Amino acid sequence: MPPPLSIILPAHNEQDRLPDSLTRILAFLAAHSPDAEIIVVENGSTDRTAEVAEAFARKHAGLRVLREPRRGKGLAVRRGILAATGDYRFICDVDLSMPIEQVPRFLPPALRDVPIAIASREAPGAIRYGEPAHRHWVGRGFNLLVRALAVPGLQDTQCGFKCFRADAAEELFELQVLDGWTFDVEVLFLARRRGYHVVEIPIPWYYVTGSRVRLARDSVAMLTDLLRIRWYAAHGRYGPSR
Repeated sequence: MPPPLSIILPAHNEQDRLPDSLTRILAFLAAHSPDAEIIVVENGSTDRTAEVAEAFARKHAGLRVLREPRRGKGLAVRRGILAATGDYRFICDVDLSMPIEQVPRFLPPALRDVPIAIASREAPGAIRYGEPAHRHWVGRGFNLLVRALAVPGLQDTQCGFKCFRADAAEELFELQVLDGWTFDVEVLFLARRRGYHVVEIPIPWYYVTGSRVRLARDSVAMLTDLLRIRWYAAHGRYGPSR
């Protein structure tokens, strides 16, 4: 029997935050979903992220560690999603800026027959705590471009907490091309092309220092990726829509 839930944690240079986050996730799953699995994808780290994760894995049978020597959050997530076996596959940032206790809101019975549920810091009812104003407005500007070029109507494609039913996960991440930060947009663009319904879940979200995103450099790269998504779609890279 496959586990009901897989939690995928992409982890690049997370040796300091990972122990507390894994402790919290393991405690939550022990109480609410003891058959779930955790997959940590160490992603081109230069610190002891892999060793820290493997130390936890030796003590917890439901935790696996994948080592990915190349950097790129999209690459790490794709490896974790496609290695997972759960009926639902939940992408989770190591910083737990969304409390792990929110996860049941993305799953049955809270949601039924929903193939993709994404955490939103902008949907009605969402609350942001402690986010610097400049980061917020840069994010809103990027979202305007996302809605114009890729996924109209979705207010927050970049929050790092997303849940995919297994069939949707396997189809969409096999098609994913982008390895960087913009993989979220690409996968949601593909979901729309393939006819999957996407639901935004308003969440409480806490700003945590130490973000891996560098606004100037990564904003340019992400804009370029939006144009690449449109190019790939126009030239058949993603196959037919349905």
